[in-house]
Amino acid sequence: MSSILIVGGGFAGVWSAASAAKLRGERGLSEEDLRVTLISAGDDMVIRPRLYEADPDRMRVPLDRVLGPIGVRRLSGTVTGIDTAARTVTAVRRDGTTDEIPYDRLVLASGSQVVRPSLPGAEHLFDIDTMTGAATLEAHLRRLPQREGDGRFTAVVVGAGFTGLEIATELVGRLQKLTSAEQVRVVLVERQGEVGPELGPGPRPAIEKALAKLSVEVRLGTSVTEVTREGVTLADGTDIAAHTVVWTAGMAASPLTSFVPAPRDHLGRLDVDEYLRVRGVPDVYAAGDTAAALSPAEGRVVMQSCQHALPQGKFAGHNVAADLLDEDLVRFEPASYVTCLALGPAGAVVTSGWDREVQMTEHVAKDLKQTINQQWIYPPVDDPQALLSQAGPQAGWPEYRQPEAP
Repeated sequence: MSSILIVGGGFAGVWSAASAAKLRGERGLSEEDLRVTLISAGDDMVIRPRLYEADPDRMRVPLDRVLGPIGVRRLSGTVTGIDTAARTVTAVRRDGTTDEIPYDRLVLASGSQVVRPSLPGAEHLFDIDTMTGAATLEAHLRRLPQREGDGRFTAVVVGAGFTGLEIATELVGRLQKLTSAEQVRVVLVERQGEVGPELGPGPRPAIEKALAKLSVEVRLGTSVTEVTREGVTLADGTDIAAHTVVWTAGMAASPLTSFVPAPRDHLGRLDVDEYLRVRGVPDVYAAGDTAAALSPAEGRVVMQSCQHALPQGKFAGHNVAADLLDEDLVRFEPASYVTCLALGPAGAVVTSGWDREVQMTEHVAKDLKQTINQQWIYPPVDDPQALLSQAGPQAGWPEYRQPEAP
C-alpha cells in the first residue's frame, strides 16, 4: 500500500485529494492500494473568499460530504510538525492525543493567514481571515445598536488591498441595515499612496468611483498606531472614534512551511518546480497559498487567491498520485489571470491579465462575482461523479455567459 497525505482542508487541499482519488480510480486501484488521507483542524471547507459577507457561518461545506463519497480518509487534528527526513507529520487530535502520521508523498496545502500587528490595542482588532474571525465580527456588528457613544456605527478598515476593499465596501450596506445611512461612516486607511496598490492602475478609477459613490472615506499615506475599544489613532495624529476596526493589511503563508527545508519567498511560500514539487525536498509537494508557483504562459508567480489555489490543488493531487504510480507528471498551467473584486452596493470590477485591463464594472461585474462566489468555487457534495468530473489537471473554470438584457 502507498499513502498520500494532504495537509489542509481548503480549496487546494480538497482538490488535491479529489484529483489523487480520480487518478486512482482511473487506474483501477482500490482505496487500500493507494490511500489518500486529508488532515485538517476543522470539519468544514470554509468558503474563505466569502467571509467579507454577512452571515459568514453559511460559508462552509462539510468535508465528509465531499471526501467520503470519493474514498478519501479524513483526520481531524492540528498539524504541529513535519519531518521530511522521516516522512512523518505530527498532529494533535481533539482529545489531546498526539499522532505521528507517515506518508509516501505529502501535499502541503495549509493555506495562509493574516499578519496581525503588535501595535497597542491590537486585541481590539477584528479580521475576516477565518470563520472564527468573520463570525466574531458579525456578532459584534449585531450588538452595535445596543451600544452607546461616538463612533458606534463607524468602521475603520486598515489596508486598501483586495480584502480591505471588499470588506470596506460591504460594511456600508451591512451597517446601513442596523441604522440610518446618515449615521454610517466607513474609513479606509492605507499606508501606500493609492487604493489597491497591488492591483495597479487599471481598475483604480472604477474602485475610486465606487468608494466615492458609497461615501467611503479614504486616508492614504498613513497607518494606525493605536487601537482602543472606541477608536483609533493614525500616524498623522488623527483620532477617529470607531467601535469597529478591521485589520486586513498583509498575508503570509502557513507557518507549517517553516518545517520544510526549502527556500521560501517574502510571503513564506515554498519554492516549487513546474510540477509543484518542493525544490530540493523529495516526496513533498505544495499547493495553494503555501506554494510560490510560476504560471509559465504569463511568466509570473501566481497570487495567493482562490483562483490559483483550485488549479494548483488539481495539478498537485494528480501529480502526487502519478509520482507514486511511476507515470508522467503534468506541468502546472493555470488559466489566464483575472481579477473579480466585489465593491459592495456599488457592484464589482472585473479585469483580465496581469496588467488588469478592465472588462466589466458595476452590476454587470457583480453578477459574475456572485456566480463565482455562490457556484463555481463550491465543490459538489454527496456526488462523487460530479466531483471527480471537475478534478484533474484538465478541469478548468466553467464558461461564463453574461445574462441577456431584459
